[in-house]
Amino acid sequence: MARASEESPVSRRRLALYALPALPLAALALPFYVIVPSFYAGALGLSLASVGTALLAIRLLDAFADPFLGWASDRIAPAMGRRRVLMLVATPVTALCAFMVFWPRAEAGVAYLVLWGLGLSLGYTALSLAYTAWGAEISADYRGRARVVATREAVTLLGTLLAIALPFAIGIDGGAGGFNGLAAMGVFVLVALPLAGAGCVFGVPEPANRTRVRLRFGAGLRHIRANRPFLRLIAAFLLNGIANAIPATLFLYFVGDRIGAAALQGPLLFLYFLCGVAGLPLALRCANRFGKHRAWCGAMAAACLVFAGAGWLGPGDIVPFALICAATGLLLAFDVALPPAIQADVIDVDTAASGEQRSGLYFALWALATKLALAVAVGVTFPLLDWAGYRPGAGAPSADAGAVLAMLYAWLPIPAKLAAIALMWGFPLDEAAQGRLRQQIEAGPVAQMRPPDAK
Repeated sequence: MARASEESPVSRRRLALYALPALPLAALALPFYVIVPSFYAGALGLSLASVGTALLAIRLLDAFADPFLGWASDRIAPAMGRRRVLMLVATPVTALCAFMVFWPRAEAGVAYLVLWGLGLSLGYTALSLAYTAWGAEISADYRGRARVVATREAVTLLGTLLAIALPFAIGIDGGAGGFNGLAAMGVFVLVALPLAGAGCVFGVPEPANRTRVRLRFGAGLRHIRANRPFLRLIAAFLLNGIANAIPATLFLYFVGDRIGAAALQGPLLFLYFLCGVAGLPLALRCANRFGKHRAWCGAMAAACLVFAGAGWLGPGDIVPFALICAATGLLLAFDVALPPAIQADVIDVDTAASGEQRSGLYFALWALATKLALAVAVGVTFPLLDWAGYRPGAGAPSADAGAVLAMLYAWLPIPAKLAAIALMWGFPLDEAAQGRLRQQIEAGPVAQMRPPDAK
């Protein structure tokens, strides 16, 4: 395996091999958070309270582990590359645990869910951190990074489409211990994740680690606090994440009870993610022409305009809502492709200032912001819906409850997106500034942590 060139564009073959694991990773993420709770409560007969408590405990432990896994992934120094080794270790653990969670035996209880669910959550976190940090390091080029992330996220969205279609096409109503759509996803992940991971690990060279010094924990935190572009970016990312998480949390309720089209929940969700795949070339083109942060700001502004119209929709407005799903799906491409590419650039600020390349830790903080955004969305919207008298599954909501549902779904995200735009519009790290940072980083000595084929 030849060492990756940091000056030449990443080849299509290497891009494809790098992106492969995103398919099974996306295919396991959505069922774990969406299908597993109802399946364990329905097919296995566990109480909703016990399933909810178990999953909450798993998520809390997982969130607590994020920064430690990120820190550890930066500190290990094996000969074949730190990202590759962590992926090799985490991949089989994640695949096995996903299989066990998705195809439980008939007598599985809460302890079974906690054991295998925690293994899946920690394995997925470790694998994702290594994978995304590696993606930030594959290319040192401002535009090349957007290309790497866009390719990975295209495959991620395809995996999400698979996770939407396959379980429901086969059916998830089978008896406990039997084969069903969720079990099919478990088999797919068990086979596809190790194969895709091996193709990535052994087919994509890991660039040289640009670390020159090892920072103590306190010194490392001071450098993170001093990295103003990162603080600005993660604040905008958190705000936009909250704005995106609110309609995602309320989507099924809005379609079923506000639009009155419960049977179209799956197809409309499929349309949304399909348009996300279609929008990635547009996101790349806009990023190359206007800069990544300006292209992202433009997409967020457009999303505000589109979402504003959703608040006026009511029963039977299926076609206008389908158009909104298509438009926001196209704009989703900007949200998934551009912020992680900008994140790779702000890591350069830290590497140049501190002398240590800490992509793993930075992406761990990124993951924490994502989880916090989801928690805030649920913590804000559900109490407001309850206060308005909305009861899921209780039939058509009252006029007041339906209006509150519509306003929360369509209008509550807008102020958060506008605040994110205000933070990012004058973002200082453009293509020229990032190029100067890379020159500064590459002028320094390279740490003696190379893949075995490094020359």
